[in-house]
Amino acid sequence: MTDPSPEQSHRVYAKPADGHMSLGRGVRQVLFLVPTALLFALLFFGLPPRQRTVGFTAGAMIAVLWNLVVSGVRVAAEWERGVILQLGNIQAVRGPGLMYVVPVLEAVQFIDTRTLVINIPRQKVITRDNVPAEIDSALFFQVSDAQKAVTSIQDFRFAVSQYAQAALRDVVGGLSLDELLSEREQIQTQIGTIVEAQVQEWGMHIDSIRLQDIELPEDLKRMMSRQASAEREKRATITKADGDRLAAQSLAAAAEIMEANPIALELRTLQSIDGLGASPSNTVILFPLELSKALGDLRTRPSDQG
Repeated sequence: MTDPSPEQSHRVYAKPADGHMSLGRGVRQVLFLVPTALLFALLFFGLPPRQRTVGFTAGAMIAVLWNLVVSGVRVAAEWERGVILQLGNIQAVRGPGLMYVVPVLEAVQFIDTRTLVINIPRQKVITRDNVPAEIDSALFFQVSDAQKAVTSIQDFRFAVSQYAQAALRDVVGGLSLDELLSEREQIQTQIGTIVEAQVQEWGMHIDSIRLQDIELPEDLKRMMSRQASAEREKRATITKADGDRLAAQSLAAAAEIMEANPIALELRTLQSIDGLGASPSNTVILFPLELSKALGDLRTRPSDQG
């Protein structure tokens, strides 16, 4: 057997608090101790010394019987319902509050009607495109019919957990890796719908199923990281190329406007000179544009004549 990885060995899962909170213990103790103490006090002070032994023996027998009677007192919390079985048959569903269960003849099983949480153990699944993955999830459900939860299924907590695991594997097995990573909400809803359709017959209602963690193989993570990096570089190159194209188009349009309007070119020149003159470290030598044009005309005329 292979040892668990460091990540798995340090993973901590929250565990629900199972069991019934015994609220009736204090009530039973008071109902038993107070009458028993009064009985023995009356026997001690009311009987002659010669008859006290017989009286205490009878008092002990009465105390045992009274303890048996008192043991049927039960208290259900506000969120609990007690399913009463009388000689193996369903008698009633009682609670919350004080109730009495006939000793020997009746038994009670308390059902928590609050929203319950079960950790679905890490499931190893294979997606439609043959990618292995491990999924941690949590199931939130509520018992809506305490009688059905007791009579229609052996252990409703275990049953709903197993059914949710099977539904999770079935749903994820029909999806690709990209769908598994991008459509988590739809996956949760689909699994919840499948489980809800079954557990309604068991007297339960599914609140939600949440996928907590999706673990992929390390080599696949590295490939996905390289793919994401290449995708970002591609988008950056495309963005830069689009920016250069837009800049070139803007410069070409500006050149056409300045060529059609010589005064615009002169204004642009004056703005450039004004910007250079703002810094004391720059030395600006002005050269008249008219002289530059005249020299250009003289340079082109001999070539035209030749």
